[in-house]
Order: sequence, then C-alpha cells, then structure tokens
Amino acid sequence: MKSIFLAGGTTGFLVAAIAGWGADRAPGSILLDAMFGAIIGAYLFRWFWSVLLRGMRETYVARQRAAEAAAEPKKKN
Repeated sequence: MKSIFLAGGTTGFLVAAIAGWGADRAPGSILLDAMFGAIIGAYLFRWFWSVLLRGMRETYVARQRAAEAAAEPKKKN
C-alpha cells in the first residue's frame, strides 16, 4: 500500500508541476499546485488500488465457488 501511495503522490506532483510550468506560472504557484497534486494523486491511487484489489478478490471467490459447484455433481456419482 505504501508503494501505491508513493507512486500516486509522485505522479500527482509531476503532473501538476509540468502543467503549471507549461502554463508559465510563478515558481511558488507551481510548487503549491504540485503539493496539492501530490496529495490528491496519492489518495486517488490508494482508492483505485483498493477498488482493484476488491475486484480481484471477488473474482477469485466467484471462481472458487464455480469450481466447487462444478465438482459437486462428480462427488455424488
């Protein structure tokens, strides 16, 4: 989880800093926007990672249940 949080923060910082630099903003404004971008990016990546993990977990459980249901008729014979 830490690596996802750090990756999101770094990505948010870089995106905001590059966008501010491309818009010819003052260096102080670029860094302030990049700071907020880092915080927002970190939380967005963390949220997306939790959604991704939940989906993988649900898929795994569904496949396990389907495999058990498919194996059940074989046990009765």
